[in-house]
Order: sequence, then structure tokens, then C-alpha cells
Amino acid sequence: MSIEVLNESGVDVDTEELYDCARYVLTEMRVHPRAELCITCVDEAAMEVLHVKWMDLPGPTDVMSFPMDELRPGSEGATSLEGVLGDVVVCPQVAARQAAGAGHTTAEEMLLLVTHGILHLLGFDHAEPEDEKDMFDRQRTLLLTYLAGRGRPGT
Repeated sequence: MSIEVLNESGVDVDTEELYDCARYVLTEMRVHPRAELCITCVDEAAMEVLHVKWMDLPGPTDVMSFPMDELRPGSEGATSLEGVLGDVVVCPQVAARQAAGAGHTTAEEMLLLVTHGILHLLGFDHAEPEDEKDMFDRQRTLLLTYLAGRGRPGT
């Protein structure tokens, strides 16, 4: 898989861990091994510009996803189609505030947001209650199994 992680946020971010988490999620979701993904960490000002432009909502948000080839997860025994999955944009400053409120680390919040963003790229959404339950259950399972595989307790 081609996964690029860029940090344009001005704060220290563990880009290797974000890469590892993204790779884990893509593998678990049976995304084609030649799929492409870009994760970019941006500051609040840049995130606010994106949030206003694409969602017509004020202020910065935590994560935004920009799908490209509308890839979907693979099925048992088969991977997804090959292509460009898209971009996940994360704001570490917003993540830090959310982490403090949730009682876990900023690093864990960043992993959660990357997982959440990738699921959006794969067509998952949380607009309807049953879709929200499916997406959030999947997100939690992916994050907890990723953290367990690294010998870390989940949040």
C-alpha cells in the first residue's frame, strides 16, 4: 500500500504510528495492496478553511475525509479494487482538546481520527442511527485490536 503521512500542523506528531495504524486498518478492511492513501496533519487555521469550504461550517474540526476513487472494503477472500482511496486530514490541536475531554491521550485520539477518516473513505457514514452503530463499532474494534497488537491497552 502506498500511504503517505504529512505533518504540516506545527506540532509534534508520531507520523510512524499514524502510518502503522492506517496500514493495519487498510489490511483489516481488505483494501487492495496497491491502493493509495494520504494522511495530512494541519493546524487549526488550515482545517477551518477546509471545514468552511467543504462543509460550510465554521471553525476547525477534528478530521475530514476526501475520497477519490470511491473504493469499498474487500470481502472475505478478496480485496477491494485497486485505486486512490483519498485523503484524510487531521487537526492535532482539535484532537488534543477532544482527548482531554475523553480522558485519553492525544496520540490515541489521533489514531481514532485516522481510523474514522479511513472508514469514511471506504463509504461508511454515521448520518443514520444504524449506520452510526455499525461505523462506530467497527472503528472501536479496529482501534482496540491495533492497540492490543502493539501491547497497549485501549481507550
